[in-house]
Amino acid sequence: MRPLLTLLLLPVAVGADWPTLLGPTRDGVSAEAGIVAPWPRDGLRKLWDCPLGLGYAPPVVAGGKLYHFDRFGDDCKLTCRDAATGKELWAYSYPTAYEDFYGYDPGPRACPVVDGDRVYVYGPDGVLACVGTADGKERWKLNANEKYHVHQNFFGVGSVPVVHGDLLLIAVGGSPPGRRPIDLREAKPDGTCIVAFDKTTGAEKWRTGADLASYSSPVVKAVGGKPTGLYFARGGLFAFDPATGAERFRFPWRAKTEESVNAANPVVVGDRVLLTECYGPGAVLLDVKAGQPAVVWSDAERERNEEALKCHWNTPVVNDGFVYGSSGRNTGDADLRCVELATGEVKWRQRRTYRCTLTLIDGHLICLNEGGRLSLLKVNPAKYDEVSGYTVPELAYPCWAPPVVADGRMYVRGKGRLICLELVPKK
Repeated sequence: MRPLLTLLLLPVAVGADWPTLLGPTRDGVSAEAGIVAPWPRDGLRKLWDCPLGLGYAPPVVAGGKLYHFDRFGDDCKLTCRDAATGKELWAYSYPTAYEDFYGYDPGPRACPVVDGDRVYVYGPDGVLACVGTADGKERWKLNANEKYHVHQNFFGVGSVPVVHGDLLLIAVGGSPPGRRPIDLREAKPDGTCIVAFDKTTGAEKWRTGADLASYSSPVVKAVGGKPTGLYFARGGLFAFDPATGAERFRFPWRAKTEESVNAANPVVVGDRVLLTECYGPGAVLLDVKAGQPAVVWSDAERERNEEALKCHWNTPVVNDGFVYGSSGRNTGDADLRCVELATGEVKWRQRRTYRCTLTLIDGHLICLNEGGRLSLLKVNPAKYDEVSGYTVPELAYPCWAPPVVADGRMYVRGKGRLICLELVPKK
């Protein structure tokens, strides 16, 4: 265990890849430098674009290849492209009959995950598949919704798997066999909140957790001197040993209403964990150094409309003790905020930014709002400090996927289209 712990505690050597949700460190932070700043008046130079199917997931990039996962007709389709040119190299698909309860696009919500010579996809219908990065040939596949009797959540499956050593950890959230209750609050968990699979064969290795799935994704971090899995499940934070599944602790945190979801990932800074949601209690900062969560500050103790941070599906980013995130449940009431992590004090807020996603890079924040406006902001806890901004003409609502940066190129998606922009000029 000591070599793994040492690896988790050391700074991650970040190359040009962006192989999973929110990048190689799963926190929305890029180590690249030399970005164009300010941007040209007409915006960044477009290198290529391509049509997409239905869905909301961002692409990922590894080994010079870009992967995007969408729905075309009655198929969920993983497409592999040359990351520099956009040329299609291969595609893998499987049939799906998924229908969304609320009429949203029936395409994937979770992005692919690349690990070595394998890429994993987890569809809205609960289908989990592993294919080879060289040719797109299927290595293994299973339907987690059927295998673990998952009651369909409001918008299907949306949690991104995480690779930990030889394991693939996925949020399942199954229930005992039976009909889905009319009110999802009455659904009973059966101990499969998180299921670990052998990443090369798909064989189950362990299962853990008495909770249902959410739209957040698991993360593995060194907490209290130990590698710790953290998942913001439907009912709250679930912490576990990522090697064995043994439960570490729980912390209940969710809105009381049935039609509510937890979607932002846990944000881990040292031995503190920030949770944030937008349907009820807002944000809470926990100190977990002693192995059990202790509340540092909580929005649940504040007056209505005085909460620090109420993120919807976007995970905030942290820099030098300050949290930057989009706060608000709906398009019209969302604003961009800077919050002091230690106290929950709001340092500034920029209203009418719509809901947006953030990527931290080279002393700046790249902000993409759901209407397709890109902004470049200086990281500044004292004020909203916009350097450049423009609406990308090819992007259409909803632009809910966060910007992806790899090898100097930035990839952004909106409805039906993926665009590659030059962010770091080649020398």
